[in-house]
Amino acid sequence: MSYTTNGSLLRLAGVNTYYGQMHILQDAELHVDAGELVCLLGGNASGKSTTLKTILGIVRPRTGSVTFDGEDVTGRPTSYRIGKGMAIVPENRRLFGPMTVLENLQMGAYLHGGGDPEDYERVYTLFPLLYERRSQLAGTLSGGEQQMVAMGRALMARPKLMLMDEPSMGLAPILVKRSFEIIEQVNDAGVAMLIVEQNAALALELAEHAYLLETGHIVMDAPAAVIGADESIRRAYLGY
Repeated sequence: MSYTTNGSLLRLAGVNTYYGQMHILQDAELHVDAGELVCLLGGNASGKSTTLKTILGIVRPRTGSVTFDGEDVTGRPTSYRIGKGMAIVPENRRLFGPMTVLENLQMGAYLHGGGDPEDYERVYTLFPLLYERRSQLAGTLSGGEQQMVAMGRALMARPKLMLMDEPSMGLAPILVKRSFEIIEQVNDAGVAMLIVEQNAALALELAEHAYLLETGHIVMDAPAAVIGADESIRRAYLGY
């Protein structure tokens, strides 16, 4: 059963994605509304990362469509989608380690000429520590600090939608909690978010809506609270 309303910022409709002859996403339907926080859950090899790559245009669907901000972007390159308002916080952050925090933020704003003062003000307001560490090499930061840089870099692109791939990966439990607090702050600032996350319990606490993926099929599409409250679903699909 789908609880999704019309007028979505992002919409995948009937998406079928392949790697060679291997059918990964199968008739995928997914929506994210403006300002909404959505999580995409599933086990290893369920198709979560492929979903993000399809949204970004790194992988093109064989059939189906990707619509973003009212435009069919299925045939558009990744650079166009980023310019239109998508941003990605990739798995393991993937910062430019030999570059400073400031230089990493500038890389996020390359489509906007390196960023305007208000872009930096927005990031430093959310992450005051980044202002203090702006001259420090990103590779010398802790995991939690690097997560802040990765999110700050994505925000410099002025996104309408931020995609996050396993934000808790590699972080100590206390830093996982802080990372999700930061995610909530960014969403509260008006940025829609689609989070791929294996820590299902935390993701469901934070998200408004959730999708469950199993071997390329979206097997459930419902408010996060509905999924989180259903013990049989948690046991069958989420392992807790």
